[in-house]
Amino acid sequence: MKIYGVDTFTITDVMAILDNPKKAKLNKEAKQKILKSQQNVQKIVASDRTVYGINTGFGPLCDVKISEEETAQLQYNLIISHAVGVGKPIAKDYSKVMMIAKIHALSKGFSGVSLEVIERLILMLENDIIPVVPEQGSVGASGDLAPLAHLVLPLLGLGKVWQKDEIQETGKVLKKHGLKPLQLGPKEGLGLINGTQFILAHAILGLHRFEYLLDLADLTAAVSLEAYRGSASPFKKELHDIRPFDGSRKVASRMRKFLKDSDNLKSHEFCDRVQDPYSMRCVPQVHGASRNSFEHLKNLAETELNSVTDNPIVLSAEESISGGNFHGQLLALPLDYATLAVAELGNISDRRSYLLLEGKYGLPRLLTESSGLNSGFMIPQYTSAALVTENKTLCFPASADSIPTSLGQEDHVSMGSISGRKFNQVLGNLENILAVELMFGAQGLEFRRPAKCGKFVENAYSLIRTKVAKLEEDRLIGEDMLAIAELIRERKFEVN
Repeated sequence: MKIYGVDTFTITDVMAILDNPKKAKLNKEAKQKILKSQQNVQKIVASDRTVYGINTGFGPLCDVKISEEETAQLQYNLIISHAVGVGKPIAKDYSKVMMIAKIHALSKGFSGVSLEVIERLILMLENDIIPVVPEQGSVGASGDLAPLAHLVLPLLGLGKVWQKDEIQETGKVLKKHGLKPLQLGPKEGLGLINGTQFILAHAILGLHRFEYLLDLADLTAAVSLEAYRGSASPFKKELHDIRPFDGSRKVASRMRKFLKDSDNLKSHEFCDRVQDPYSMRCVPQVHGASRNSFEHLKNLAETELNSVTDNPIVLSAEESISGGNFHGQLLALPLDYATLAVAELGNISDRRSYLLLEGKYGLPRLLTESSGLNSGFMIPQYTSAALVTENKTLCFPASADSIPTSLGQEDHVSMGSISGRKFNQVLGNLENILAVELMFGAQGLEFRRPAKCGKFVENAYSLIRTKVAKLEEDRLIGEDMLAIAELIRERKFEVN
């Protein structure tokens, strides 16, 4: 059981709470911090001091003083005016992770948001009342204002929510659960919509996918190497100990494990081939570089997950700080780097797929014995190449751009929300690219029998053959490709 606002959360913790929201709760310590922060805000409102976001307008209107009587209307107006997102709704899981991250940040007791509001968010999460959030509209500074405004609209009885797997009007769902809209107090609206939880949700769920695809890419390379009858010597420990990057050493170790006891590779140990092309030989260096990027983003995302990212930060009744903890640059840059790292896994995968089609070293051209009448596996490589190129275009760093907003008050923004969305698009493309390579690799192994491969490769081959038969003559292989991609999305391959 994890405690919101008190425990340090990991990405693994978030994924566990995503599956079962009751694995996290508030305890006495967290509640005391929340109540103390709310009391600090109330004392500020009762004083003569002017504090941004508590008794002033927002952004360029920070010089407009708001009376105590108008503070509730101010918070309501803030949320409805900022709910201007466009585009398709993000997937429900992204909204859920946004909620988990927002609850955790607010519960640290520096935001002035009431216990009632935080408990309502927890209740919604536990009862699968999940806000519908449009995918576009955040520039990633002042936090993810538009997405977060949509995330909290249901607190006011507005907007739409996922109830199970259907999108419904919030009012109807609240009534069904016997809930009434809340009235927000001073600072609460600003605390709710300031923050980086949209960017963070895309980082967390992307990292969860990325980790599995890193492991699968290693296995996929081993399948291709077996089919190509390449050499295992580039994966020797001694080679990587003298260039000791963590990522490449790990990949080399995994390749040794995947290729262990391979009759297929032993059968040509003393052939006259000098060396393999880079896409076979340099798997540890290329996949390893992507692993280094994964670790970098993971460390920073977990730091962000346990941070307070709204504004202003209320330290006490006497001190609040208007700073820049909402700025998304700290995640935008590593997300762009990670997007490039994912794209490179696809790039090298496509090159291995191409090698298997060339008709060398005992493999027939296009992996079919009756080419001419049959196209064999010619065209799936076109699909792979198209996805690789699409990924290259998505690698332009969103964080390299900034457009001033809020009449120049917010004059440098991160665009980290776009970085996070592109990261997940490229991951989706990689799933299909690896599906093509696995399809080719399994077909290539047919021409290496009766020699047996390493255990992990044999298991991957057997799994593929539960969905996709050996290609004897042309058929709808697009369906085969999609079937393997579904196995990838369902994490059916044994990768460790």
